[in-house]
Amino acid sequence: MQVSATTEAPGASDADTVALGLFEGEAVPAEAPGEAAALLTAGEARTDAGSLALAHAEGKRWLLVGLGRREDFTAERARVAASAARERTRELSTKALCWQLPHDCGEEIAAALVEGTILADYRFDRHKSAPAPDPEAPPKTLARLLVAGDADLSETVEQAALVAKAANAARDLQNRPGNDLTPSALGAYAESLAREVEGLSVEVEGREGIVGRGMGAFAAVAQGSDQEPALITLRYEAPDAGGPVLGYVGKAVTFDSGGISLKPGPKMSEMKFDMSGGAAVIEAVAAIARLRLPVKLVAVVGATENLPSGHAVKPGDIVKASNGKTIEVNNTDAEGRLVLADCLCHAVAQGAERIVDLATLTGAVIIALGSTYAGLMCNDDELASQLVAAGTRSGEILWRLPLHEEYQEAIKGTYADLDNAPEARKAGTIVGGTFLSNFVGEVPWAHLDIAGSAWDLGRAYAGKGASGYGVRLLVELARSFSS
Repeated sequence: MQVSATTEAPGASDADTVALGLFEGEAVPAEAPGEAAALLTAGEARTDAGSLALAHAEGKRWLLVGLGRREDFTAERARVAASAARERTRELSTKALCWQLPHDCGEEIAAALVEGTILADYRFDRHKSAPAPDPEAPPKTLARLLVAGDADLSETVEQAALVAKAANAARDLQNRPGNDLTPSALGAYAESLAREVEGLSVEVEGREGIVGRGMGAFAAVAQGSDQEPALITLRYEAPDAGGPVLGYVGKAVTFDSGGISLKPGPKMSEMKFDMSGGAAVIEAVAAIARLRLPVKLVAVVGATENLPSGHAVKPGDIVKASNGKTIEVNNTDAEGRLVLADCLCHAVAQGAERIVDLATLTGAVIIALGSTYAGLMCNDDELASQLVAAGTRSGEILWRLPLHEEYQEAIKGTYADLDNAPEARKAGTIVGGTFLSNFVGEVPWAHLDIAGSAWDLGRAYAGKGASGYGVRLLVELARSFSS
């Protein structure tokens, strides 16, 4: 989709469809033709959020989109409104859509309209048979999006489009099945991004390198699969970068059967999504590099399968992470924290001074927070505040959970330093975060449990399937360090 901005009136654009927002208690925008105003007068068009009405005038379609009360209108509501408009324009086979930025709304709303449109336009057809070409068939995707406003919004909409497309790219990675997106394939994809994006570099190491680095926890998870694991390290540093070195860490278990502690069969197919944190990290770093944000960044993604086999790690085995801590593996389905333990150590060793990890770590976070919030655990109040603020701006919102010292008692091992899965099934999400806190030393660190947000998010612009959750959040966090 080509995205651009214009200062012309939307009626003067070459778009075949124009979207106009209606606020409660306000007149139809001046840009609307009389036919559109008549719909509001007749009651066919309404101002309540989510309502849609269509008029034809001046050789164009005019889509009137209810926005509710102006005082309640936020960037997230703009994304939802843009998504509703996109679904209606899909039915109309729209090729070029022009959104009139509501008057007295700023760049944040313009960016949200772009994001909502692009995210709602997403489709995953990689593994579907291609239909025979039909020149008469209506378009499935939108070719062009314009945002009309009084000021020049070109940079705003271009950057918003870049980030939204990065989120959709993460969704592509997430939606690929485990036999397509293997750990090696994910590593190769990251290498292809490094060749494409200026300033981005990547190093991919396999099983030998992981073992050679003393990453016994990561290696233990990987040993059950014949597929080669991948330790993916990405780096980006802008020439004018200041501030601390950011460290992004992502869990990328490309298929998680649970290992010897086998998961139940129903919905196991969804465990291809267990690499969602890694997908978000890879695409966020690529977007940050494309945006040329003035930051220093190192990212670590641990990619592996978790499968049962004759050489898989067993319940009761003891492994050693690269920082020397020993771990009782009392449940092989608590494998994400084992992978992340060594990846966090690696991020520290690579010089990260602020670390954020993303992982589909626990089902418990879904019980606690559903899909509305991702869980946040953090050892640093300032970093937590920056993350919460970035989440609010991006629409990928976070709820902070406590890291009290008493939770450390819960993860003490009987025969080793730590237990990866305490039998007392209390505070599962917090216990997972507490376990990870043992692998960052004194570095300010945050853990985001995105198990409830990574797929089937249920939002207007990301309902079923992969959501790309975390890409926009991580980019926004990097922006806060670059200002």
